[in-house]
Amino acid sequence: MTHLIRPMQREDLPDVLRNERSSYVYPWSEGIFEECLTLGHECWLSVFGNDSSDKTTITAGHGVLSVAAGESHLLNVCVHPDWRGNGMGRVMVEHLLKRAQTLRASVIFLEVRPSNLMACKLYETLGFNEVDIRHDYYPTITGREDAIVLAKELLDD
Repeated sequence: MTHLIRPMQREDLPDVLRNERSSYVYPWSEGIFEECLTLGHECWLSVFGNDSSDKTTITAGHGVLSVAAGESHLLNVCVHPDWRGNGMGRVMVEHLLKRAQTLRASVIFLEVRPSNLMACKLYETLGFNEVDIRHDYYPTITGREDAIVLAKELLDD
């Protein structure tokens, strides 16, 4: 099976929602993904299949990036639990970093739960730095959790 990252389409939303719901207690809704597609955000899938025309692909993950006014914001990165731990998240984030640079963003921001240790470690190894804390940003089963705001300068290589 070959791996590729390709643009997300509306017809991909059932697979995207399946991954999102298997990964998060408070997943994004179909409406949020539809809005991202409508607004022209960078919406991408990580898929496996036999070739690019294969109709029986497996959606391993997805990512959403917004870019405006020279800045970018990594809005969502999700890897299905069955595909975690083998670099799929890193591949998606690196792809989104390249897209942000291609679209002339000079900086990228994101929020991450402090409890998401795998994601925090990934972002650290990719050169993100903590710039702020958003208090009580994320809902949890027992209340609210802060978000760490991370940023990375995107310099032309």
